[in-house]
Amino acid sequence: MGTSKGHGKYIETPEKMWEYFEAYRAEVKNNPRTKTVFPGKDAIPQREPLERPLTLEGFENWCADAGIIEDLSNYFANTKGNYSDYSTICLRIKRVIRQDQIEGGMVGQYNASITQRLNSLVDKQENQVFIEQWTEEDE
Repeated sequence: MGTSKGHGKYIETPEKMWEYFEAYRAEVKNNPRTKTVFPGKDAIPQREPLERPLTLEGFENWCADAGIIEDLSNYFANTKGNYSDYSTICLRIKRVIRQDQIEGGMVGQYNASITQRLNSLVDKQENQVFIEQWTEEDE
């Protein structure tokens, strides 16, 4: 793809970036991973489909594999303010990915522990430990 307006942007418009994300999302959701399962002790092994979660890394790799752009980090970081037009779309993409991961984790579709870590969701618990030291004088 060529550059847009001489600014070194490989994704011409924010709308085009959303189009690419929608294509990535459709490909991910329509092409599940599979695992081998054995339904019963004498059963023939079967393949069980597993829905794939959306990830920013997956979107970036999809763009690279499609020959669109190798690195999306400038868009998402708004490097030097050159990508301000993309800020809203980048935020929306992040939110859609986060929603997919959190909801998938909540219903047990994805590993909840990994989902929590990826999305900075923590269950904070405060534990206090008191240590008493005995001396000879205490006896």
